Amino acid sequence: MTQLSSAETAALSVIDNDHMLAQVQQWALINSGSRNLDGLAKMASALEQAFAVLPGDISLHAPATVEAVRSDGSIAKIEHGRHLTVSVRPDAPTRLILTGHMDTVFPVDSDFQDLTWLEGNAEQGGVLGGPGVADMKGGISVMIAALQALEASEYAERLGYDILINSDEEVGSPSSAALIAELAAGKTAALTYEPAALPDGTLAGARGGSGNFSVIFTGKSAHAGRNPQDGRNAVVAASDMAVQLKALTRDGLSVNPAKIEGGAANNVVPDHAILRVNFRPKSLEMQALAQDALDRLVDDIAQKHNLDVHCHGSFGRPPKEIDTQAAKLFDLVKKCGSDLGLDIGWQSTGGVCDGNNIAACGVPVVDTMGVRGGSIHSADEFLITDSLSGRAKLSALTIMRIAQKGGL
Repeated sequence: MTQLSSAETAALSVIDNDHMLAQVQQWALINSGSRNLDGLAKMASALEQAFAVLPGDISLHAPATVEAVRSDGSIAKIEHGRHLTVSVRPDAPTRLILTGHMDTVFPVDSDFQDLTWLEGNAEQGGVLGGPGVADMKGGISVMIAALQALEASEYAERLGYDILINSDEEVGSPSSAALIAELAAGKTAALTYEPAALPDGTLAGARGGSGNFSVIFTGKSAHAGRNPQDGRNAVVAASDMAVQLKALTRDGLSVNPAKIEGGAANNVVPDHAILRVNFRPKSLEMQALAQDALDRLVDDIAQKHNLDVHCHGSFGRPPKEIDTQAAKLFDLVKKCGSDLGLDIGWQSTGGVCDGNNIAACGVPVVDTMGVRGGSIHSADEFLITDSLSGRAKLSALTIMRIAQKGGL
């Protein structure tokens, strides 16, 4: 049995599943892979039009400069698309941040470009397959519809919010991380519109973190037969570090040495190698342990193998733990779900998203407020289409109740 006030019921009535589905279908046909700058520009333009229904200032922000290590050890600058922000009632006493991303994992030459009805059809609803329908063009539509419901309510003037739709979430948000931190500062709470953790609508709770590093080894070449003792083998040094890093794996920390690049002809001692490694800490304590071990190994390997070692990278996604304020926000979402006739649960996950970055700013966040669907990051990605309005109502009611209470 639902427990909604007449004002809440009236506001939620403006949410239109058919309109939301039409938006998702239009947006999913725009290829906006993280490296497709033209597609991202087209998507940003479409989103400017869509967010114009809200009473805020819309801006497009240039991406921050991002560097990456090439296979030869040189540093390259990586281009990203612009990031869209919307600011509504910046002087309101209670303010939220809502985030989503316009990029997908599907490059411009992907074979997965079209929409397919897996069950039902556009008139009846059902299950729609397509690139980004769940992750997260469906989520962006949910966000807009929820905020339109807020603006139609008597509670709107009590609350302000900033929206960020970035262009690089799927590659770790390197060019938008500073913007996320800037917009999150001082906010009461945050909602992020990644798809539900499970098709039944289960939310993601605690998340582990993620750090990606490229370790560059510069040794000395020599003839493998005549004077190997004069060489400094970069591949051996990289392999030594990979084995020692892997040995750090324990409960709460996964270490994956993923790739060693470099080498030379069989008769040459290789003077160059790069080790690519990913860390997955479940807590800030484990993150600190991993960072300290990596820093120590850089010095130890350099001395042991008598060569230069340089480390490039960072923990771009800190672990997201559930503190008291985050638990309050989850409880509020669960209560709103119950009042809408929805059973909302959550579970820990090893995946990462912008919710990690927001939580690191001390702001409680629920980061799976988007649609129900599944098989994301694959050609089997799907959206359960009637979840568009259902999840929009869940968000709208959560936001309205934060406005009514003036906080959590």
